Order: sequence, then structure tokens, then C-alpha cells
Amino acid sequence: MSEQIQYSFKRHEIKFLLEPDMFRDFYPELQKRMTEDLYGKYSIHNIYYDTPDYLLIRRSLDKPVYKEKFRLRSYGLISADDTMFAEIKKKYKGIVYKRRIVLPGREFEHMIHGDKIPDCDFQIQQEIIQFFHTYQNLEPKAYISYDRIALAGVGEDSTLRVTFDQNISFREKNLFLWSEGDVMSMLPNEKIVMEIKVDHAVPLWLVSLLSEFKIYKCSFSKYGTYYTNYIAKELQERMKHNA
Repeated sequence: MSEQIQYSFKRHEIKFLLEPDMFRDFYPELQKRMTEDLYGKYSIHNIYYDTPDYLLIRRSLDKPVYKEKFRLRSYGLISADDTMFAEIKKKYKGIVYKRRIVLPGREFEHMIHGDKIPDCDFQIQQEIIQFFHTYQNLEPKAYISYDRIALAGVGEDSTLRVTFDQNISFREKNLFLWSEGDVMSMLPNEKIVMEIKVDHAVPLWLVSLLSEFKIYKCSFSKYGTYYTNYIAKELQERMKHNA
């Protein structure tokens, strides 16, 4: 993914959960007004960082006005010498801001300890370093991967994107983008996460289409779901056992 890389985003991101049969019916209708984006279908791999007590995701699940998180991301499986994205993602009053750089996997640890990485945006590097200073002891907490289909708007809808994430999986160990350890499915019944990404308002034709198919927005976070369904439950069980 070396072409047309965006390093900064400011947009609305609206999420929906679809059953597989709903996806099969809805997707062809979208294809009448949209086209596959530059990359079409691909896999995404993420490592989410958090404090030892999961402060970032716990705050996020409280639905504050402002929240932020940090992750490493690759498109497809990579080796430690390949490039990856280091991303800060913030949300304020419903608007998502993303700042990211591309760097070789082995260089990441050097960067967060203050070394400047050549050919990377210096300002964003400094923001990431400051993020790690603000939240001390950040460490890898989850690996989450999925297969994505991405559609792009055409004409006056050129800034519109709609993505579908399938086969969402996770693991708690081997938290490296270049590791191929075993993963577990995150969602029951192979549900699909649809996301509308738009700079301004959702086009009226898409609003009508969502209404026709009775598709309603929801609050959903992959990392949040991982924490709630697996980590929080495990912590609760430990507390009961130790009580």
C-alpha cells in the first residue's frame, strides 16, 4: 500500500453490525453507486497498546467526549523489516482524527525512545513520542486482524468510503505484526462490521438505502469488544476466585 497513503484524517465514522445474509443483500445495492477503492480486498493486522491496567480502553468504554488510542497496523502479513503504520486515533464530539506515520517494524522501539526516524513526518513522530510519555508503561495488549472490503464513492461522493470487516479475530499472545500465532474468532455468527467514513454528511441516497434495509448504526469497537468479552470477564473470574 505505497500509493496514495494518507497520513492525517478528520472525518465521521459510523458503524453498523450486519448479519451475513444482510451483507449479501445490501452489498450489491452499494455497488450500483460505488466502486471498490484502490486496494479493494485486503487483510488488516493491528497491535493495540495500553497501560498494564487497560486505562485507555476503560476510559473509551465510558463514552467520554474525548478519547484516544494507539496501535500499530499492517496491511497483509509483514516481516520485522517491512514497513508498518504507527497510528494515534482520537475521537472528539463524534469526529475522528487520525495521525500516522510509516516506518520499518524494527525502528518503532527506537522512535518511542526518542530517536528520529528518517523519511517520517517529524511532527507526527513527536506526537507519538509524547503519547508514550503521557501514558507511561504502554505495552502491546491485543492483536486483532480482519479481512476488509472497501468501497469508494464516485463523482460528488468521491470522499465517501464504506468498508466491511469480516473474519474478525484476536490473540492475547505473540503480539507482533509479523507473528502467525493462532487466533480466535471475536464475533458470533460471523457478523460483519460495516463502517461509513465521510467528511461531512452521509449522502441522502445512502441514508435512504440504510432505511430501506433497516440497518441502524451502533456503538462498536473491536478493541473494546475484545476487552469487554475476554479481558474484563477474565479479571472478574479471578476476583471471584480470590474472594
